[in-house]
Amino acid sequence: MSLSKHINPDQLMQQASDNNALHNHRHRLHSSTDHHTASPYGARYGTTPIPKFRIPSKGIDSRAAYQLIHDELELDGSPGLNLASFVHTWMPEEANKLMMENISKNLIDQDEYPMTQVLHTRCVSILADLWHAPNTHNAIGTATTGSSEAIQLGGLAMKRIWQEKRKAAGKSIHEPGPNIVMGSNAQVALEKFARYFEVECRLVPVSKESHYRLDPKKAMDYVDENTIGVYVILGSTYTGHYEPVQEMSDLLDEYEKQTGHSVPIHVDGASGAFIAPFATPKHVWDFKLPRVVSINTSGHKFGLAYVGVGWVVWRSKELLPKDLIFELHYLGSIEYSFSLNFSRPAHPIIAQYFNFVHLGFEGYRAVALDDLKNARLLSRALENSGLFEVLSDVHRPVNQGLVGSALEALDPESPETYEPGLPVVSFRFSDNYRAQNPDVQQKWVQTLLRAKGWIVPNYELAPDLQDIEILRVVVRENLTAVMVDRLVADIMEVVEDLAKSDTPAHALSALTARGTSEHHQGKLQKGDGSKSNGTYAKPC
Repeated sequence: MSLSKHINPDQLMQQASDNNALHNHRHRLHSSTDHHTASPYGARYGTTPIPKFRIPSKGIDSRAAYQLIHDELELDGSPGLNLASFVHTWMPEEANKLMMENISKNLIDQDEYPMTQVLHTRCVSILADLWHAPNTHNAIGTATTGSSEAIQLGGLAMKRIWQEKRKAAGKSIHEPGPNIVMGSNAQVALEKFARYFEVECRLVPVSKESHYRLDPKKAMDYVDENTIGVYVILGSTYTGHYEPVQEMSDLLDEYEKQTGHSVPIHVDGASGAFIAPFATPKHVWDFKLPRVVSINTSGHKFGLAYVGVGWVVWRSKELLPKDLIFELHYLGSIEYSFSLNFSRPAHPIIAQYFNFVHLGFEGYRAVALDDLKNARLLSRALENSGLFEVLSDVHRPVNQGLVGSALEALDPESPETYEPGLPVVSFRFSDNYRAQNPDVQQKWVQTLLRAKGWIVPNYELAPDLQDIEILRVVVRENLTAVMVDRLVADIMEVVEDLAKSDTPAHALSALTARGTSEHHQGKLQKGDGSKSNGTYAKPC
């Protein structure tokens, strides 16, 4: 008797229930539990099953509710082993306490919570100073939910300034309309700005020669008088490479001399704006360049705060058009708002300020240096195995041609010795491994590592390079050298096992994801969204 290839797990569970097993009921249900959640502690707490997708007619005890939801969430992956995400997952107990003490505060209520607003302003000033704004008193900025919102605001300001210039010159703002230039490796938030706010998105192809990031010289082929700005990414989501902000700025300076058209730069420093100032302070990318008008970052990435806080800062108030700032006569005071939403929790901003005070410059530098050191450790181990090619470059010396005493003079502990970038390791099977094992799919590594607890994504590179798949590890503060050692051992075991044709792992070609009906309840399915143009839209 052959096994069925289309076994329905919901139907199996329904048939296995006491009632159906006893009375031999064979009718089908859409859910094994009729879309109810039954707590394993139901007898202890005296609770009955509650519906999953409609509000129950009668609530349950708070302890029972906690236990039920707590146990369901145990099925999530471990945040500490989630190497796919840039988002920070740990803060000291004192920070947790501060956040809980202020969990109910709304940042927008400036009159009710004036000290919270003072801390917000301090954070903006600290970032403006860190990024070398000409005058921190004249810089302006705001907290956001994350870099995605911050990017929208930076783009909106550039669009509005372009519109004002066009109107002043008596030119149309509709024909042919505004455009914005970015590399095809851009994170999806950048493309969202273009689509949501009706700006033509001009994607510059990336290549191996451009280090999988924006090539400024190619970008100039996409710039014209209707370009509202160029998004330059300080830390590509794919490989961690910094895009060359200074080179892009120099080319735009020359373009302005030749044409009279001034095209600004917004730096997407979602991750890099909290790494570069501390690890490689000599690297020029920020407000030191007059063409950089605004910078965004994520406090909840290498800003080391919990998820929910981002920042955008303009080098001067003149670069944030006044009609984007709303004056509100609300709750007994006059307040000002220039964000995409109104209410937002105050505790993530408090957590960010806690980090500034607690860590200081030296503390942030120590964390960044440790992250980069561990990224270099992992990169070299993978390359030395012969099984992988590493696409990221943070472990490669800046001057690779040095030999002898000049090479020995380099400080192996200094990040200035190496190519600047994020503590990210992107790698793929080596040519030799693929040639010897043509039937082994790289995506199996992701699946088998997940079985060991590690979350390491496998995905395609940007458009024009989408045939290349990479595995990527984000080295955050919690990924210590001891954990890197364990990760390397697990990766080697998995990959070597895949190469042996007599192992169960080799049969992964037949493996597919199987879910219950709840996976489809209220969720968007394939084809429900617009077709992807290839820009990065994976978890980050």
